[in-house]
Amino acid sequence: MIRKRLFPAALLALNVATVAVLASTGGSTEGRVMTQTMSAGQSTAQAAPSSACVTPGAVLSVEEQRTTLSLPGRTTPVARDFIEAAGFEGIVDGFADKLCGYTSVSEANAAIKAAGAALWRTAVDRAQGRLTSGTIDRYDDRPLYWARTSMSRAVREWQAPFALTSLQRQAILRQFSYASRGIDQVSFPRSGTRMLVSGFDTYSLDASLRNSNPSGASALQLDGRTVKTKHGLVTLQSVVFPVNWTDFDQGIVEDAFGPWLVARKDPRYQGSIDALMTISQTGRGQMNIEKWAGGFRGGSPDNNRALNWGPISAAALWPQPQPSPQFIHTTLPYQAMIDAGTGPWPVKLNPGITEWPAGTFPDPAALRTAPDPSPGSRAASAPGGNYLSNESMYRTNRLRLGTGHSTLPGGHLHISALVYPTDLSALTSPEFQADRKAVVDQTVALVEAAGKAVRR
Repeated sequence: MIRKRLFPAALLALNVATVAVLASTGGSTEGRVMTQTMSAGQSTAQAAPSSACVTPGAVLSVEEQRTTLSLPGRTTPVARDFIEAAGFEGIVDGFADKLCGYTSVSEANAAIKAAGAALWRTAVDRAQGRLTSGTIDRYDDRPLYWARTSMSRAVREWQAPFALTSLQRQAILRQFSYASRGIDQVSFPRSGTRMLVSGFDTYSLDASLRNSNPSGASALQLDGRTVKTKHGLVTLQSVVFPVNWTDFDQGIVEDAFGPWLVARKDPRYQGSIDALMTISQTGRGQMNIEKWAGGFRGGSPDNNRALNWGPISAAALWPQPQPSPQFIHTTLPYQAMIDAGTGPWPVKLNPGITEWPAGTFPDPAALRTAPDPSPGSRAASAPGGNYLSNESMYRTNRLRLGTGHSTLPGGHLHISALVYPTDLSALTSPEFQADRKAVVDQTVALVEAAGKAVRR
Protein backbone atom coordinates (compact mmCIF):
# COMPACT_ATOMS: atom_id res chain seq x y z
CA MET A 1 0.00 0.00 0.00
CA ILE A 2 1.25 3.50 -0.86
CA ARG A 3 1.15 5.86 2.11
CA LYS A 4 2.77 8.89 0.48
CA ARG A 5 0.89 12.02 1.51
CA LEU A 6 -0.65 13.81 -1.44
CA PHE A 7 -2.50 17.10 -1.54
CA PRO A 8 -5.14 17.17 -4.29
CA ALA A 9 -6.15 20.48 -5.78
CA ALA A 10 -9.34 20.84 -3.77
CA LEU A 11 -7.55 19.96 -0.56
CA LEU A 12 -4.83 22.42 -1.47
CA ALA A 13 -7.60 24.98 -1.83
CA LEU A 14 -8.91 23.90 1.56
CA ASN A 15 -5.44 24.23 3.04
CA VAL A 16 -4.94 27.67 1.47
CA ALA A 17 -8.30 28.79 2.87
CA THR A 18 -7.43 27.29 6.23
CA VAL A 19 -4.04 29.00 6.30
CA ALA A 20 -5.80 32.30 5.61
CA VAL A 21 -8.12 31.68 8.53
CA LEU A 22 -5.25 30.55 10.75
CA ALA A 23 -3.37 33.71 9.94
CA SER A 24 -6.31 36.00 10.56
CA THR A 25 -6.49 38.16 13.64
CA GLY A 26 -10.26 38.46 13.75
CA GLY A 27 -12.55 36.31 15.84
CA SER A 28 -16.13 35.13 16.04
CA THR A 29 -18.39 33.55 18.60
CA GLU A 30 -18.43 29.77 18.38
CA GLY A 31 -21.84 28.30 17.55
CA ARG A 32 -24.36 27.27 20.16
CA VAL A 33 -25.19 23.58 20.48
CA MET A 34 -28.05 21.66 22.03
CA THR A 35 -27.44 20.45 25.58
CA GLN A 36 -27.07 16.74 26.22
CA THR A 37 -29.96 15.01 27.96
CA MET A 38 -28.66 12.31 30.33
CA SER A 39 -30.35 8.93 30.30
CA ALA A 40 -30.78 6.71 33.31
CA GLY A 41 -27.61 4.98 34.40
CA GLN A 42 -25.32 7.38 32.53
CA SER A 43 -22.47 9.16 34.25
CA THR A 44 -21.41 12.77 33.93
CA ALA A 45 -17.78 11.95 34.74
CA GLN A 46 -15.30 13.92 32.67
CA ALA A 47 -13.84 11.90 29.78
CA ALA A 48 -11.39 14.52 28.56
CA PRO A 49 -7.78 13.57 29.31
CA SER A 50 -6.07 15.44 32.11
CA SER A 51 -3.89 18.32 30.93
CA ALA A 52 -3.00 21.72 32.30
CA CYS A 53 -3.98 23.22 28.96
CA VAL A 54 -7.32 21.43 28.62
CA THR A 55 -9.90 23.14 30.80
CA PRO A 56 -13.59 22.20 30.83
CA GLY A 57 -16.05 24.97 30.07
CA ALA A 58 -15.89 25.43 26.32
CA VAL A 59 -19.02 25.13 24.20
CA LEU A 60 -18.87 21.54 22.92
CA SER A 61 -20.62 19.80 20.08
CA VAL A 62 -23.29 17.29 21.08
CA GLU A 63 -20.96 14.51 19.95
CA GLU A 64 -18.20 15.83 22.22
CA GLN A 65 -20.63 16.12 25.12
CA ARG A 66 -21.30 12.39 24.87
CA THR A 67 -17.70 11.61 25.83
CA THR A 68 -18.77 12.14 29.46
CA LEU A 69 -21.56 9.55 29.37
CA SER A 70 -21.42 5.95 30.53
CA LEU A 71 -23.23 2.78 29.62
CA PRO A 72 -25.81 1.53 32.13
CA GLY A 73 -24.11 -0.18 35.05
CA ARG A 74 -20.66 1.25 34.27
CA THR A 75 -18.89 4.17 35.94
CA THR A 76 -16.27 5.09 33.36
CA PRO A 77 -17.33 7.14 30.33
CA VAL A 78 -18.02 5.04 27.26
CA ALA A 79 -15.42 7.00 25.29
CA ARG A 80 -12.75 5.95 27.76
CA ASP A 81 -14.01 2.36 27.75
CA PHE A 82 -13.47 2.02 24.02
CA ILE A 83 -10.22 4.00 23.94
CA GLU A 84 -8.68 1.73 26.58
CA ALA A 85 -10.19 -1.42 25.07
CA ALA A 86 -8.26 -0.70 21.86
CA GLY A 87 -5.08 0.44 23.61
CA PHE A 88 -5.49 3.98 22.25
CA GLU A 89 -5.14 5.77 25.59
CA GLY A 90 -1.51 6.69 24.89
CA ILE A 91 -2.55 8.39 21.66
CA VAL A 92 -5.40 10.34 23.25
CA ASP A 93 -3.65 11.30 26.50
CA GLY A 94 -0.40 12.17 24.77
CA PHE A 95 -2.28 14.35 22.32
CA ALA A 96 -3.82 16.42 25.14
CA ASP A 97 -0.50 16.73 26.97
CA LYS A 98 1.28 18.03 23.87
CA LEU A 99 -1.22 20.86 23.44
CA CYS A 100 0.57 22.69 26.26
CA GLY A 101 3.82 22.82 24.31
CA TYR A 102 2.70 24.56 21.15
CA THR A 103 3.84 28.15 20.80
CA SER A 104 2.11 29.33 17.61
CA VAL A 105 -0.95 28.74 15.46
CA SER A 106 1.09 27.27 12.61
CA GLU A 107 2.98 24.87 14.88
CA ALA A 108 -0.23 23.71 16.56
CA ASN A 109 -2.04 23.28 13.25
CA ALA A 110 0.71 21.11 11.76
CA ALA A 111 1.06 18.97 14.89
CA ILE A 112 -2.69 18.47 15.43
CA LYS A 113 -3.20 17.55 11.79
CA ALA A 114 -0.32 15.06 12.01
CA ALA A 115 -1.90 13.57 15.14
CA GLY A 116 -5.13 13.04 13.21
CA ALA A 117 -3.27 11.27 10.43
CA ALA A 118 -1.45 9.10 12.95
CA LEU A 119 -4.76 8.13 14.58
CA TRP A 120 -6.15 7.04 11.20
CA ARG A 121 -3.06 4.99 10.34
CA THR A 122 -3.09 3.36 13.78
CA ALA A 123 -6.77 2.44 13.46
CA VAL A 124 -6.23 0.97 9.97
CA ASP A 125 -3.13 -0.96 11.04
CA ARG A 126 -4.94 -2.35 14.08
CA ALA A 127 -8.01 -3.30 12.03
CA GLN A 128 -5.88 -5.13 9.47
CA GLY A 129 -3.76 -6.96 12.03
CA ARG A 130 -0.45 -5.15 11.53
CA LEU A 131 -0.74 -3.72 15.04
CA THR A 132 -1.82 -5.64 18.13
CA SER A 133 -3.12 -3.55 21.01
CA GLY A 134 -5.89 -3.61 23.58
CA THR A 135 -8.44 -6.32 24.30
CA ILE A 136 -11.31 -5.56 21.94
CA ASP A 137 -11.42 -7.30 18.55
CA ARG A 138 -9.69 -5.68 15.59
CA TYR A 139 -12.92 -5.33 13.57
CA ASP A 140 -14.27 -2.78 16.05
CA ASP A 141 -14.79 0.70 14.56
CA ARG A 142 -15.82 2.38 17.82
CA PRO A 143 -12.36 3.12 19.28
CA LEU A 144 -11.53 5.32 16.29
CA TYR A 145 -14.77 7.28 16.68
CA TRP A 146 -14.42 7.83 20.42
CA ALA A 147 -10.70 8.62 20.21
CA ARG A 148 -11.30 11.19 17.45
CA THR A 149 -14.20 12.75 19.38
CA SER A 150 -12.19 12.91 22.61
CA MET A 151 -9.28 14.54 20.79
CA SER A 152 -11.54 17.10 19.11
CA ARG A 153 -13.02 17.87 22.51
CA ALA A 154 -9.51 18.46 23.85
CA VAL A 155 -8.87 20.97 21.05
CA ARG A 156 -12.20 22.67 21.80
CA GLU A 157 -11.28 22.98 25.52
CA TRP A 158 -7.65 23.83 24.86
CA GLN A 159 -6.42 27.01 26.55
CA ALA A 160 -3.71 27.96 24.07
CA PRO A 161 -0.72 29.91 25.47
CA PHE A 162 -0.97 32.28 22.49
CA ALA A 163 -3.72 34.22 20.73
CA LEU A 164 -6.13 31.80 19.04
CA THR A 165 -9.37 33.02 17.51
CA SER A 166 -12.52 30.97 17.20
CA LEU A 167 -12.08 30.79 13.41
CA GLN A 168 -8.53 29.53 13.77
CA ARG A 169 -9.66 26.84 16.20
CA GLN A 170 -12.38 25.75 13.78
CA ALA A 171 -9.87 25.57 10.93
CA ILE A 172 -7.56 23.38 13.04
CA LEU A 173 -10.47 21.11 13.96
CA ARG A 174 -11.46 20.77 10.30
CA GLN A 175 -7.98 19.71 9.25
CA PHE A 176 -7.79 17.29 12.18
CA SER A 177 -11.11 15.75 11.12
CA TYR A 178 -10.01 15.27 7.50
CA ALA A 179 -6.72 13.71 8.58
CA SER A 180 -8.29 11.36 11.13
CA ARG A 181 -10.82 10.18 8.52
CA GLY A 182 -8.18 9.33 5.93
CA ILE A 183 -9.40 12.00 3.52
CA ASP A 184 -6.08 13.75 2.95
CA GLN A 185 -4.15 10.46 2.94
CA VAL A 186 -5.71 8.79 -0.08
CA SER A 187 -3.05 7.74 -2.59
CA PHE A 188 -2.93 5.30 -5.48
CA PRO A 189 -0.18 3.64 -7.51
CA ARG A 190 0.48 4.91 -11.02
CA SER A 191 -0.78 1.71 -12.63
CA GLY A 192 -3.67 -0.67 -12.14
CA THR A 193 -7.32 -0.11 -11.30
CA ARG A 194 -8.23 2.40 -8.59
CA MET A 195 -11.34 2.29 -6.45
CA LEU A 196 -12.27 4.74 -3.69
CA VAL A 197 -14.86 3.75 -1.09
CA SER A 198 -16.36 5.35 2.01
CA GLY A 199 -17.99 4.25 5.25
CA PHE A 200 -19.61 6.15 8.12
CA ASP A 201 -19.12 6.88 11.79
CA THR A 202 -21.39 5.20 14.27
CA TYR A 203 -24.72 6.99 14.83
CA SER A 204 -28.02 6.89 16.77
CA LEU A 205 -25.95 7.35 19.92
CA ASP A 206 -28.89 8.78 21.84
CA ALA A 207 -30.45 5.34 21.48
CA SER A 208 -27.28 3.52 22.51
CA LEU A 209 -23.78 4.74 23.21
CA ARG A 210 -22.27 1.40 22.24
CA ASN A 211 -23.55 1.48 18.65
CA SER A 212 -21.13 0.31 16.02
CA ASN A 213 -21.29 0.97 12.28
CA PRO A 214 -20.20 -1.96 10.11
CA SER A 215 -19.64 0.40 7.18
CA GLY A 216 -16.95 2.23 9.14
CA ALA A 217 -15.48 -1.11 10.21
CA SER A 218 -15.47 -2.16 6.54
CA ALA A 219 -13.66 1.03 5.52
CA LEU A 220 -10.88 0.22 7.99
CA GLN A 221 -10.53 -3.24 6.48
CA LEU A 222 -10.56 -1.94 2.90
CA ASP A 223 -8.04 0.91 3.11
CA GLY A 224 -4.96 -0.02 1.09
CA ARG A 225 -6.24 -3.48 0.16
CA THR A 226 -5.19 -4.82 -3.22
CA VAL A 227 -6.97 -7.42 -5.33
CA LYS A 228 -5.25 -9.46 -8.03
CA THR A 229 -7.32 -10.04 -11.16
CA LYS A 230 -6.56 -11.37 -14.63
CA HIS A 231 -6.70 -7.77 -15.81
CA GLY A 232 -4.16 -6.54 -13.26
CA LEU A 233 -4.09 -5.18 -9.74
CA VAL A 234 -7.03 -3.35 -8.13
CA THR A 235 -6.09 -0.91 -5.35
CA LEU A 236 -8.72 0.13 -2.81
CA GLN A 237 -8.59 3.23 -0.64
CA SER A 238 -11.18 4.30 1.91
CA VAL A 239 -12.39 7.20 4.03
CA VAL A 240 -14.94 7.49 6.85
CA PHE A 241 -17.59 10.21 6.82
CA PRO A 242 -19.25 11.91 9.80
CA VAL A 243 -22.99 11.56 10.35
CA ASN A 244 -23.61 15.30 10.28
CA TRP A 245 -25.57 17.48 7.87
CA THR A 246 -23.23 20.43 8.39
CA ASP A 247 -20.13 18.53 7.29
CA PHE A 248 -21.93 17.45 4.12
CA ASP A 249 -23.03 21.02 3.43
CA GLN A 250 -19.42 22.14 3.83
CA GLY A 251 -18.28 19.71 1.16
CA ILE A 252 -16.60 16.84 2.95
CA VAL A 253 -17.90 14.27 0.43
CA GLU A 254 -16.76 16.29 -2.57
CA ASP A 255 -13.40 17.04 -0.94
CA ALA A 256 -12.83 13.31 -0.48
CA PHE A 257 -13.87 12.10 -3.94
CA GLY A 258 -13.50 15.20 -6.10
CA PRO A 259 -9.70 15.27 -6.43
CA TRP A 260 -9.84 11.78 -7.92
CA LEU A 261 -12.54 12.66 -10.45
CA VAL A 262 -11.35 16.03 -11.72
CA ALA A 263 -8.98 15.70 -14.69
CA ARG A 264 -5.51 16.82 -13.68
CA LYS A 265 -2.08 17.36 -15.18
CA ASP A 266 -0.23 16.62 -11.95
CA PRO A 267 1.81 13.43 -12.60
CA ARG A 268 1.06 12.15 -9.10
CA TYR A 269 -2.54 11.45 -10.04
CA GLN A 270 -2.30 9.84 -13.49
CA GLY A 271 -5.95 10.56 -14.16
CA SER A 272 -9.00 9.64 -12.13
CA ILE A 273 -10.21 6.73 -10.10
CA ASP A 274 -11.87 3.90 -12.01
CA ALA A 275 -14.76 3.25 -9.61
CA LEU A 276 -16.32 4.66 -6.47
CA MET A 277 -18.64 3.23 -3.85
CA THR A 278 -20.24 4.63 -0.72
CA ILE A 279 -21.27 2.20 2.01
CA SER A 280 -23.60 2.49 4.99
CA GLN A 281 -25.76 0.40 7.33
CA THR A 282 -29.35 -0.61 6.63
CA GLY A 283 -31.81 -3.10 8.17
CA ARG A 284 -30.85 -6.47 9.56
CA GLY A 285 -30.01 -9.25 7.11
CA GLN A 286 -29.94 -7.08 3.98
CA MET A 287 -27.16 -6.29 1.50
CA ASN A 288 -28.69 -3.83 -0.96
CA ILE A 289 -27.09 -2.24 -4.00
CA GLU A 290 -29.18 0.90 -4.31
CA LYS A 291 -30.60 1.49 -7.80
CA TRP A 292 -31.16 5.22 -7.33
CA ALA A 293 -29.90 8.15 -5.29
CA GLY A 294 -32.37 10.94 -4.60
CA GLY A 295 -31.63 14.64 -4.21
CA PHE A 296 -33.68 15.22 -1.06
CA ARG A 297 -33.18 15.22 2.71
CA GLY A 298 -35.90 13.76 4.90
CA GLY A 299 -35.15 15.65 8.11
CA SER A 300 -33.87 12.91 10.45
CA PRO A 301 -31.54 14.16 13.20
CA ASP A 302 -27.80 13.70 12.82
CA ASN A 303 -25.15 12.97 15.47
CA ASN A 304 -25.39 16.56 16.70
CA ARG A 305 -29.19 16.36 16.75
CA ALA A 306 -29.46 18.79 13.85
CA LEU A 307 -32.46 18.41 11.51
CA ASN A 308 -32.51 19.10 7.80
CA TRP A 309 -35.39 18.81 5.33
CA GLY A 310 -35.35 19.80 1.68
CA PRO A 311 -33.23 19.54 -1.46
CA ILE A 312 -29.61 18.46 -1.08
CA SER A 313 -27.37 21.50 -1.12
CA ALA A 314 -25.13 22.41 -4.04
CA ALA A 315 -21.54 21.18 -4.28
CA ALA A 316 -19.66 24.41 -3.63
CA LEU A 317 -16.42 24.78 -5.63
CA TRP A 318 -16.99 21.49 -7.48
CA PRO A 319 -18.48 20.82 -10.93
CA GLN A 320 -21.99 19.46 -11.01
CA PRO A 321 -24.81 19.09 -13.55
CA GLN A 322 -27.14 22.05 -13.99
CA PRO A 323 -29.86 21.77 -12.92
CA SER A 324 -28.96 19.32 -10.19
CA PRO A 325 -30.63 15.96 -11.00
CA GLN A 326 -33.53 14.72 -8.90
CA PHE A 327 -32.45 11.07 -9.17
CA ILE A 328 -29.18 9.44 -10.21
CA HIS A 329 -28.99 5.80 -11.35
CA THR A 330 -26.25 3.52 -10.08
CA THR A 331 -23.50 2.52 -12.49
CA LEU A 332 -21.96 -0.11 -10.21
CA PRO A 333 -21.45 -3.56 -11.75
CA TYR A 334 -24.28 -4.83 -9.58
CA GLN A 335 -24.85 -8.09 -11.43
CA ALA A 336 -21.22 -9.08 -10.90
CA MET A 337 -21.62 -8.28 -7.20
CA ILE A 338 -24.80 -10.35 -6.98
CA ASP A 339 -23.27 -13.24 -8.94
CA ALA A 340 -20.18 -13.32 -6.69
CA GLY A 341 -22.10 -15.57 -4.32
CA THR A 342 -21.09 -13.84 -1.10
CA GLY A 343 -22.76 -14.61 2.21
CA PRO A 344 -24.28 -14.93 4.71
CA TRP A 345 -26.82 -12.31 3.58
CA PRO A 346 -28.64 -12.17 0.22
CA VAL A 347 -27.52 -9.45 -2.18
CA LYS A 348 -29.95 -7.61 -4.44
CA LEU A 349 -30.40 -4.52 -6.57
CA ASN A 350 -32.81 -2.41 -4.54
CA PRO A 351 -35.37 -0.40 -6.58
CA GLY A 352 -38.23 1.89 -5.57
CA ILE A 353 -38.46 5.66 -5.04
CA THR A 354 -40.82 8.20 -3.53
CA GLU A 355 -41.52 11.28 -5.62
CA TRP A 356 -43.66 14.31 -6.20
CA PRO A 357 -45.02 13.94 -9.74
CA ALA A 358 -44.28 16.84 -12.06
CA GLY A 359 -45.81 20.09 -10.84
CA THR A 360 -46.95 18.81 -7.41
CA PHE A 361 -44.01 19.72 -5.10
CA PRO A 362 -44.33 20.22 -2.13
CA ASP A 363 -47.91 18.98 -1.69
CA PRO A 364 -47.70 16.11 0.85
CA ALA A 365 -50.85 14.54 -0.54
CA ALA A 366 -49.23 14.19 -3.96
CA LEU A 367 -46.36 11.99 -2.80
CA ARG A 368 -46.28 8.58 -4.43
CA THR A 369 -44.02 5.55 -4.57
CA ALA A 370 -42.91 3.89 -7.79
CA PRO A 371 -40.24 1.47 -9.02
CA ASP A 372 -38.52 4.26 -10.97
CA PRO A 373 -38.88 8.07 -11.30
CA SER A 374 -41.44 9.56 -13.69
CA PRO A 375 -40.54 12.39 -16.10
CA GLY A 376 -40.28 15.79 -14.43
CA SER A 377 -40.85 14.50 -10.90
CA ARG A 378 -39.18 15.82 -7.73
CA ALA A 379 -37.30 13.45 -5.44
CA ALA A 380 -38.57 12.76 -1.93
CA SER A 381 -36.75 9.51 -1.18
CA ALA A 382 -34.60 6.94 -2.95
CA PRO A 383 -34.54 3.17 -2.35
CA GLY A 384 -31.96 3.77 0.36
CA GLY A 385 -34.02 6.51 2.03
CA ASN A 386 -33.31 10.23 2.35
CA TYR A 387 -30.71 10.33 5.12
CA LEU A 388 -26.96 10.81 4.86
CA SER A 389 -26.32 7.38 3.36
CA ASN A 390 -28.44 8.30 0.35
CA GLU A 391 -26.77 11.70 0.31
CA SER A 392 -23.29 10.16 0.18
CA MET A 393 -24.34 8.25 -2.96
CA TYR A 394 -26.02 11.31 -4.43
CA ARG A 395 -23.11 13.67 -3.86
CA THR A 396 -20.43 11.31 -5.17
CA ASN A 397 -22.44 10.45 -8.28
CA ARG A 398 -23.53 14.03 -8.91
CA LEU A 399 -19.82 14.83 -8.84
CA ARG A 400 -19.12 11.88 -11.15
CA LEU A 401 -21.58 13.32 -13.67
CA GLY A 402 -20.33 16.87 -13.20
CA THR A 403 -16.75 15.84 -13.97
CA GLY A 404 -17.78 14.05 -17.16
CA HIS A 405 -17.57 10.45 -15.94
CA SER A 406 -21.04 9.34 -16.99
CA THR A 407 -20.12 5.65 -17.35
CA LEU A 408 -17.62 5.36 -14.50
CA PRO A 409 -18.88 2.72 -11.99
CA GLY A 410 -20.37 4.43 -8.96
CA GLY A 411 -23.09 3.76 -6.43
CA HIS A 412 -24.03 2.77 -2.90
CA LEU A 413 -24.02 -0.47 -0.91
CA HIS A 414 -26.26 -0.77 2.12
CA ILE A 415 -25.11 -3.51 4.50
CA SER A 416 -26.72 -5.46 7.32
CA ALA A 417 -27.24 -4.00 10.77
CA LEU A 418 -25.82 -5.80 13.80
CA VAL A 419 -27.29 -7.69 16.77
CA TYR A 420 -25.94 -6.39 20.10
CA PRO A 421 -25.35 -8.18 23.42
CA THR A 422 -28.43 -8.41 25.62
CA ASP A 423 -26.38 -7.17 28.58
CA LEU A 424 -26.67 -3.39 28.14
CA SER A 425 -23.44 -2.79 30.06
CA ALA A 426 -21.38 -5.03 27.77
CA LEU A 427 -19.14 -3.36 25.21
CA THR A 428 -18.96 -6.52 23.16
CA SER A 429 -19.40 -10.29 23.20
CA PRO A 430 -18.09 -13.23 21.15
CA GLU A 431 -21.44 -13.47 19.35
CA PHE A 432 -21.46 -9.76 18.53
CA GLN A 433 -17.90 -9.89 17.27
CA ALA A 434 -18.64 -12.88 15.05
CA ASP A 435 -21.75 -11.17 13.66
CA ARG A 436 -19.91 -7.96 12.79
CA LYS A 437 -17.03 -9.90 11.25
CA ALA A 438 -19.48 -11.78 9.03
CA VAL A 439 -21.09 -8.54 7.85
CA VAL A 440 -17.75 -6.81 7.26
CA ASP A 441 -16.18 -9.79 5.49
CA GLN A 442 -19.14 -10.00 3.13
CA THR A 443 -18.90 -6.27 2.50
CA VAL A 444 -15.21 -6.58 1.66
CA ALA A 445 -16.00 -9.47 -0.70
CA LEU A 446 -18.68 -7.41 -2.46
CA VAL A 447 -16.33 -4.45 -2.90
CA GLU A 448 -13.66 -6.78 -4.27
CA ALA A 449 -16.21 -8.30 -6.67
CA ALA A 450 -17.03 -4.84 -7.97
CA GLY A 451 -13.34 -4.05 -8.33
CA LYS A 452 -12.74 -7.21 -10.34
CA ALA A 453 -15.54 -6.24 -12.74
CA VAL A 454 -14.09 -2.80 -13.43
CA ARG A 455 -11.94 -2.24 -16.52
CA ARG A 456 -9.49 0.65 -16.51
